[in-house]
Amino acid sequence: MNVFELDDDLVGRYKTFARSFTTIRADDIRSQIDKIYDSGKFWPEPLIGVNPHYLEGRSLTELSDQGLVDPDLPKIFAIGPTRSPIGLRKHQDQALMKALQGRNFIVTTGTGSGKSLCFFIPIIDRILKARRAGK
Repeated sequence: MNVFELDDDLVGRYKTFARSFTTIRADDIRSQIDKIYDSGKFWPEPLIGVNPHYLEGRSLTELSDQGLVDPDLPKIFAIGPTRSPIGLRKHQDQALMKALQGRNFIVTTGTGSGKSLCFFIPIIDRILKARRAGK
């Protein structure tokens, strides 16, 4: 099944589900409701997008080697069976640098770009540094 057939199938199933809650006995009202449903108002055309390529930033290992983040941070933010430290995207690197300077920042970027890490990484780094300092 291709993506368009999948969309048609999902819309059809949802349409059946949405209409299953009531039985409209009055012909004039049922006719008006049918027109609204048939207009496609409730199920617009699918939106298809392509994830953009985000610019690469530095790796957490590189930032640790430079003394900018706690040495344990790359171990925490590691992936895969070999537990390889993640590399940052440029917007994550920039957000981290602002956080390390104690500056405020706002991150606006696409879905799936790693916005959450822009906030989690500085928080975990601060916790690790505090623990290392005995706080």
